This record gives sequence, C-alpha cells and structure tokens, in this order.
Amino acid sequence: MKLTIALATTLAAFALPAIAQVDVLTYHNDNARTGQNLQEVTLTPANVNPATFGKLFSQPVDGFVHAQPLYVSNLTIQNKGVHNVLFVATEHNSVYALDADSTAGQNATPLWQVSFINPARGITTIPYQDVGTEDIWPEIGITGTPVIDRVAGTLFVVAKTKENGRYAQRLHALDITSGRERPGSPVAIRATIRGRNQPTITFDPLLENQRAGLLLSNGVVYVAFGAHGNHNAYHGFILGYNARTLRLLRSFTTTPTGVKGGVWQGGCALSADEDGNIYANVGNGTFNANTGGQDYADSIIKLSPSGTKFQVVDYFTPYNQAYMEAADRDFGTCGAMLVSGLSGTPSNLIIAGSKTPDLFVLDRDNLGKFRETDNNQIVQYLPNSITNVWGSFAYFNNHAYVCPAGAYPRAYGVSSDGLTTDPVATASTYLFWPGAIPSISANGNQDGIVWAVSKRSSMVNPGPPAALYAYRADNMDLLYHSNMNGEADLPGDRVKFAVPTIANGKVYMGTWNSVVAYGLK
Repeated sequence: MKLTIALATTLAAFALPAIAQVDVLTYHNDNARTGQNLQEVTLTPANVNPATFGKLFSQPVDGFVHAQPLYVSNLTIQNKGVHNVLFVATEHNSVYALDADSTAGQNATPLWQVSFINPARGITTIPYQDVGTEDIWPEIGITGTPVIDRVAGTLFVVAKTKENGRYAQRLHALDITSGRERPGSPVAIRATIRGRNQPTITFDPLLENQRAGLLLSNGVVYVAFGAHGNHNAYHGFILGYNARTLRLLRSFTTTPTGVKGGVWQGGCALSADEDGNIYANVGNGTFNANTGGQDYADSIIKLSPSGTKFQVVDYFTPYNQAYMEAADRDFGTCGAMLVSGLSGTPSNLIIAGSKTPDLFVLDRDNLGKFRETDNNQIVQYLPNSITNVWGSFAYFNNHAYVCPAGAYPRAYGVSSDGLTTDPVATASTYLFWPGAIPSISANGNQDGIVWAVSKRSSMVNPGPPAALYAYRADNMDLLYHSNMNGEADLPGDRVKFAVPTIANGKVYMGTWNSVVAYGLK
C-alpha cells in the first residue's frame, strides 16, 4: 500500500499539466471577427523562427480553398476513433474532414469527404465563364467559410452548382462525425422580397455570390450574398435559417428599391454582438436611406432580427458615398470588427476600412447615419491614412492589426477615443496587393503573434506563390516567413483573401489544391 501511494505521488510530480484544446468554429474565431486565439500555449515569439518552426505536412484536396479551415478538437469520427479534425471546403464543392496532426498511415486519406457534384447526372461546379468574371477561377463551388455548431455536431455550408444547364445554391447541414446530411438537409436557397413601389425581387442563384462566411447566432444560420463582378442585375441579400430545421426564417435585401449593394466583405462573415444584433458592410450601389428610402449601399448597417423580418436599427454611410459609388470605391471590401468592453465612453466600437484610403471607427450603439458635409458624427475618421483593406482587422490587447493592400502590416492602439492617429508599430515586410487578413495567437495577454498569408511576389497570373508570415504582436518585428528555409517551407499557390487558422500549436492555410500545416519541427 505504501509503495502504491509513493509511486502515485512520484508519477503525479512528473505529470505534464493538462492543456485545454481550442476549437475554431467560425470565420476569424468569434462573431466579433477579432481573429484571436488567446489559448495558444505552444507557439511563442521565442520558438517561432526558421530554426524551430516550419512546414510539417501538406494534405491534397480537389480545388481552391477560399474558405478558412475550421478546427474541432477531440472529435470521435464514426468508425475511426478520436481525432483533432480540420474541416476544409473547396471550390470543387467538396468538404473534407482531415486529421489535423498528421498525414501518416491511415491519416494520409481523409477521415471523411463529401461532394455536392455528380457529373454523371449533369451536376457540376459552375465554370467561371458563366458569371462573366475571373474573380473566382476556374470554377465556383463553395466560397464562403462554413460555420460549426459544436454542441449539435453540425457543419453548415453553402454549395453552388450547375445542374443540366440550370443553377442552384443549397444550404447543407452535415454531421461533423460522418459528413452525412442532417434531416431536412440540404435546402435550396430561394427568396423573394417586395420593395416599396417595386416589383418583387427574386434571388438569382447564378448572379448571387456567397462570398462572406456564414454566421451562427442564437440558433440561426445567416448567409450573405454579393455578386460576381459588379453587374447591375443583382442585390445584396441576407437570409436567416433555423439551424435545427433549415427553415428560412427571415430575409433582407440591402437595395429593395435600387440595385447592387452586395455583401462580400472580402470573405469576412457577418458580425454579431451579444444582444444578437447583426452588422454588415455593404458594397456600392443605390443609397437613399438619408431621404427616407430603403437602400443602404456603401453603408455599415445594424440589423435586429425580429420574427420573420430584419429591422434596420442603425446605419452609417460616408459623406462621399456618391463618389464611392461612381468610382467603385465601396465599403464592402472589409467586414465590421467589433471591439467591446473598453474603459471610457463609448465602450463598444466598430473598426472598418474600405476601398478608399480611409479608416472608420464607429460607436456600436450610435453608428451616426449620414451627414452631407463630413464624417464628424462618428467616433473617428482617418482619411488618406491607409491603402485598401480587404477582409478584416484583427484585435489583441488593445491593439488593432491590419495588413492593407500593397503596404506594410501595422498595429494601431485602441481606446474609447478610437485608433491612434499613426500606427504604434509597423512591420518591415511589404505585402503585395491585396495585402492579407491577419490572425492572432496568444496565451492570454502574453506571447502575442500576428499571422498572415500573402503573396511571395507581385506576379498576378498565374496564381502567385503564397507566403506565411509571423510577427511579434508588440512591435511587429518579423519572426518567420516561409521563404526563410528555401523550398522546404513553401506552401504552394495562394488564394485571394486566405485566412490562417491557429490552433493547438499549429497554423493551417489553404492553397490552390491543398491545406498546409505549420508548427514546431
């Protein structure tokens, strides 16, 4: 008995501390779209360097990975045991469940894979020529980042297909342990909305582009749409589906009496606050809300879901909206990042950029609507301070991080007064157009690292090689980039607006035909 107790005491003394696993279930980690993982205890500024950190493995997939990879830890896969699982969606209309830690042995093949096409029956992806633009090339399938309900064990994703000459978009609900469709899944995306004194507006599954990531909030899956290119025949749509039944609960268009007003946000998902309000950055098109109309192009809108409808409870539109519309310099390139709980007033902010060289900081509880002469009604307007911003900012420790197009990544201090007028830290590495979308890893408020996926060159066509960058969050000094170890760490060709996913000591990124994992060697 004494020997058993002594042995147990000795083993306990040498036991490693338990490390909580982290899940990444939605675009940019949370519904505020901060991009932060504050429970990363493995990767630190001390060990992320070319000597100890690099490419671990690459897993092939069947198409471009525009969607951010998602991560679920300690998941029991049917007939395959417990795994940390990476979920990857492709433009070839496949969803993969991959082992997140290894490609060795049985993990060399997917844990499961589902495809939403069937060429033998005439069901395919959509050739880019059908939409008249090369913005998404060479095929269109799954573009927006899925969202996962961990409690229900369900992944929601929108797939776009061509079916014997006709077009469809469907919302799928998949069991994350097997890839099987949930009861009632999939559901065809359809919507008709009547604008004031206007004919009924009907959702067009060919023209509408499901670019923004999906949002799961209060049991509802929200799906937003822009267009392919900037053709006048489209409208921005936001649709809300019951996450359990996939029944369409409510629908909204940004321009019911006008045109355009797409919700792209460079892939960033709609944002939501703790009260369930939803925020969207709308692209260019018709704007007349300032004169009692219902059209909100070039605006940030705050929507309150209510019954079968959305209510626009507030909005902000820049004073030079007419110029933004005429010059295609719209708001819709960047999502709304929510910052909450600041000391001072206002304590809740929205930080956003656009195609114009400006930064906008809004009071989340009083967006400011529209002024004809200036933007002085908002918390802060910094004109001509930055190049284009695509996708999203990231937030950590009272700092906002951004990687603008054709410029240097930078950090701004954040307070209730807004951003510091000038960056508090700027990286020395120039990122080619369209810049990058930063993500954050940290252990609480320590060991912060800013991660970004960008081009390795200015080459546009064919797709330029990708590069993974890591910077110290406190001073933006470069810790690592994937060129430092020659060919060994190169990931492959980069997709536009790629977002790195950091979880449990690894960094994941999608490419033209693979998902790549980096970590400690």
